[in-house]
Amino acid sequence: MGEKWVLMKTAQTPTNIAVIKYWGKRDETLILPVNDSISVTLDPAHLCTTTTVAVSPAFQQDRMWLNGKEISLSGGRYQNCLREIRKRAREVEDKEKGIKIEKKDWEKLHLHIASYNNFPTAAGLASSAAGFACLVFALAKLMNVEEDESQLSAIARQGSGSACRSLFGGFVKWIMGKEEDGSDSLAVQLVDEKHWDDLFIVIAVVSSRQKETSSTSGMRESVETSLLLQHRAKEVVPKRTVQMEEAIKSRDFASFAKLTCADSNQFHAVCLDTSPPIFYMNDTSHRIISHVEKWNRSEGSPQVAYTFDAGPNAVLIARNRKAAAQLLQRLLFSFPPKSDTDLDSYIIGDKTILQDAGLEGMRDVEALSPPPENGSAQKYPGDVNYFICTRPGKGPILLSNENLALLDPETGLPK
Repeated sequence: MGEKWVLMKTAQTPTNIAVIKYWGKRDETLILPVNDSISVTLDPAHLCTTTTVAVSPAFQQDRMWLNGKEISLSGGRYQNCLREIRKRAREVEDKEKGIKIEKKDWEKLHLHIASYNNFPTAAGLASSAAGFACLVFALAKLMNVEEDESQLSAIARQGSGSACRSLFGGFVKWIMGKEEDGSDSLAVQLVDEKHWDDLFIVIAVVSSRQKETSSTSGMRESVETSLLLQHRAKEVVPKRTVQMEEAIKSRDFASFAKLTCADSNQFHAVCLDTSPPIFYMNDTSHRIISHVEKWNRSEGSPQVAYTFDAGPNAVLIARNRKAAAQLLQRLLFSFPPKSDTDLDSYIIGDKTILQDAGLEGMRDVEALSPPPENGSAQKYPGDVNYFICTRPGKGPILLSNENLALLDPETGLPK
């Protein structure tokens, strides 16, 4: 066996947004949560991480590049994922290339990893969730690991808690588990992405002026100081999770919206109940909530659910395309782009919804009339950076097309 070979795998993994929130760990090292959580996986066509992993006897050490920049792998979270997956590596044979890797060889062989997000890492759209899920999924394929997605999710969880939920499409539940070693804290798919395909999702990426508290330190402070968090984990979430599973399975949008909005608001209430208080939402976030609440009330039944993670971005889940088109008209009336922005770069992702909303260009946006339920015709240009239009999507996939790999097949270095 020559020492020049490089063996590679490339995977693509979606990001996810929690509708029942994960906030608070009972074990910092193993990343074990204080409650169950439920999320929706977003269509990887619009938001995903692509990761190429490579192994070669020529590599001198483990190395990783994120969005083109080399980053250190010395952090505990990367080390945990690498250690756990290497432990499960099996024999690999590529007859075509004349490569055979014995189980014991994996301990000595080094890896090169390149990862790329097709959305801004700083936009607060769970890039670490997609990233760690993709790393674990790709390495499992490279190392011929036999564990299934749920078992792999328990490894991804040790990189980033919410990463365990990105190993499936559709709606996913992270079971908190009871064991001290975390072996039963893993993700399961509740339903796949086809189960409720009426849903349409609009994400408002809000201009955030300041850097928020990181989720890791914010959670730690909430666990230490918030009495509301204790009550939430013990009394509220267990009941809410059962109701949410029921709403998803029966496609009951009214219940789904009520639970999603309530859980998002309680999560942010826990942040305010933390000492010192944590403010993730800003004035624009609050305005969007107010607009949605007024519209839902005026319609008599919910058209849209809102949910916010640890940041000001609004994730708006519409009951169907018609509601999504009406939502977009309302959002663009109140939050138009700045005068120097064109509609094409202001609305990204699935742009077909613009036709449903009758919006072909900025002239149509300027002609929108104020929503009747709002009671105010005030506009806030520039308060939203851009909108992403998407829908529930599928789980991780392996990309067989070598052109999509991020590493050079000859050198194992970034292309």
